[in-house]
Amino acid sequence: MNKIGFNLLAWSAGIGEEVYPISERLKKIGYDGIECFMAEQNPEVYKKFGKFLQSVGLEATCVLGLGPDENPASDSKAVRSKALDRLKNAIDCAHALNSKIICGPFHSAFATFAGRPPEANEYAWSAEVLHAAGDYAAQADITLTPEALNRFECYLCNTMEHLSMLVGKVAHPNVKAMFDTHHANIEEKKLSTAIKKIAPVLAHVHISENDRGTPGDGHVSWDETFSTLAEINYKGWLTIEAFTRNDPGFANSINVWREYSETWAMAEKGLEFIKENCKKQGL
Repeated sequence: MNKIGFNLLAWSAGIGEEVYPISERLKKIGYDGIECFMAEQNPEVYKKFGKFLQSVGLEATCVLGLGPDENPASDSKAVRSKALDRLKNAIDCAHALNSKIICGPFHSAFATFAGRPPEANEYAWSAEVLHAAGDYAAQADITLTPEALNRFECYLCNTMEHLSMLVGKVAHPNVKAMFDTHHANIEEKKLSTAIKKIAPVLAHVHISENDRGTPGDGHVSWDETFSTLAEINYKGWLTIEAFTRNDPGFANSINVWREYSETWAMAEKGLEFIKENCKKQGL
């Protein structure tokens, strides 16, 4: 059965000791791992957290976003250099945590727009940075899985068509792709077609409802999602990414202005929902 994770962003964008009891409770509920946001850049903090997770029997994955001053798709060589440095730091931190996956929209800067559609040179610049980051990630046995976002948060990669093309340009075994049901629900014509398109390089999946609340409570086409993941024989993580206003600074940065579901209800019901669907589809 696929491993099931829960993203700690439902509580906090940090990985200080405030998330230790939350992680432990997620383990008791039945999760295999947690996913943490990589705002912190000190590997020692990740090492400490990693030791704690190991002590309670949890694994970890990581999610990373980049700002406009560290944009891999920038026309500035200096900015692209900063992007590579940030990616290398993230790899060092993930290695300290003992995470094997870094996911997220790090192909370009989050919520940074050019006022026009993406251009070929932007994909080329992004691919060059990601390839160099892939070389660095290979030394730590880490896989980078860039993510397509909806049109309101990104313009470089909105669909699996875009993402598949970019990962093809990167052409590195340690740079694959992820699929997020929330973004796909907005951008894709059919979820099954999108999943099949990205299947050759798919290495991580976010289970996220259309409103970012409890999986199964909204209108994402879940039967289609899970049956297609079973059809392509997907073996990676199924990680719930649901958002709240528990961390106001982070919530404000991604335009989360209300509560969608009670946090622990999302965790408990979401786990049951994924397990039921995996059993139904033979995942």
